[in-house]
Amino acid sequence: MKLTLLPSIWCPFCHSDFEVQAATTEGEEVMEGELKCSCRTYPIHAGVPRILPDTRDERNWKTAYRFGEEWKQFSMLTDEYEKQFLSWIEPVTKESFAGKVVLDVGCGKGRHMVQSKKFGASTVIGIDLSQAVDVAFQNVGREPGMHVIQANVFYLPIKPVCDYGYSIGVLHHTPDPRKAFLSALQGVKPGGTFSAWVYGREGNDWIIYVLNPIRAVTSRLPLPVTKFLSFCLAIPYQLALILLYRPAETKKIAWLKRILPYSAYLCSVSGYSFRENFCIIFDHLVPGIAFYISEGEIRSWFADAGLQDVVITQRYGNSWRGFGRKV
Repeated sequence: MKLTLLPSIWCPFCHSDFEVQAATTEGEEVMEGELKCSCRTYPIHAGVPRILPDTRDERNWKTAYRFGEEWKQFSMLTDEYEKQFLSWIEPVTKESFAGKVVLDVGCGKGRHMVQSKKFGASTVIGIDLSQAVDVAFQNVGREPGMHVIQANVFYLPIKPVCDYGYSIGVLHHTPDPRKAFLSALQGVKPGGTFSAWVYGREGNDWIIYVLNPIRAVTSRLPLPVTKFLSFCLAIPYQLALILLYRPAETKKIAWLKRILPYSAYLCSVSGYSFRENFCIIFDHLVPGIAFYISEGEIRSWFADAGLQDVVITQRYGNSWRGFGRKV
């Protein structure tokens, strides 16, 4: 943890500032120590402040834990992430990051933090409930202007100082996606903007009625077993992408794209490596919590938050991305 983070954070319970105590440092990073506020003390461990409530929702924690284990096993950062990220936050462009203080809600292994910094953000603060923060710290945490915090979105320790915030693929894995969305907005300052990407209720019937009953089982299995099953499924999945969906992306046989099921999304990932698509399948089978959000629901979130200049669009016919400006 860099001391430059202190002006941007506070205790989510008493809203008082922190002071660092009993610190062990490595260069600019406080690697071990404590954050003291007026009501309690939080640990700093392995370079990451752990600003967590005393109690926890076990179902939420279990889902976060399993995702954390996923990112520990798939810790790689690839070139594919830039295109993905920009697609998820559309209509936001890379140019809009210049000089901004950016908040990543549910940062995982830090893949979107990397893109935000590359696009010119002055500061990027990533929070995550899971142990993935340790992977994120190793990937990006030591870089100038990059901060990683272990925190719960429902108890956000970020002051309203961020120019732009986003949550990609996280809100629908919390016990209350709407409440998580409204809580995440607390870290954005007036006039700042926020993006959210969530699984869509529309266009996902086969997942809801076929995959979800499978996930109800795989989310309870030991992680090595779920990973093995994901690997077995990834083999025919990758073959279908290479033999059908990748050719369908070419103009010569564009007609194939019109008849293949789920083509918009699957064509978009047909060029990914086997390891990346293996990770995607594992990602779908791991969580115990997964909501599918309708267009009406996500529009109500932005309306309830009083956001302006709202843009809600569908991505690949099976998910929703929203953007708005905080009054």
